[in-house]
Amino acid sequence: MDNMILLDNFKKELVKSDIRPTFQRIKILEYLEKNKSHPTVDEIYSALAPEIPTLSKTTVYNTLSTLKEAGLVNEIKIDDVEARFDIVTKPHGHFKCVECGDLSDFEFDLGSINPKELSDHKVLNRNLFMFGICPKCLEKMKENKIDNK
Repeated sequence: MDNMILLDNFKKELVKSDIRPTFQRIKILEYLEKNKSHPTVDEIYSALAPEIPTLSKTTVYNTLSTLKEAGLVNEIKIDDVEARFDIVTKPHGHFKCVECGDLSDFEFDLGSINPKELSDHKVLNRNLFMFGICPKCLEKMKENKIDNK
């Protein structure tokens, strides 16, 4: 998608959500769109600070909180270690590599999971997390095994 169209779409989404479309908010959304690695506040700040010298970690944190409340981004907490942010808001699963820590998305119909035991509950969020070893790390492990023989 053309970058100008993308930025215009972000502006429209922010306005539709009654959020002022500031330069910092648009740049944070753009970063999330271009970096689907589920970055942390620190990663977003480190990437954008050289381009936006007035940016602070507090601004990034507050912006992500505002975007989360508006439903424009999702906050993902795996292992209660750190919060990561995802611009993909439709229900999907996440796979975390236990070797390198990479977090990737996978399609899964989370809406089809409706346990009878929760029929009288109000479900606010559905998550499916899988842990394992990604193909890149599996290949490295395979290469190291061959090298060590």
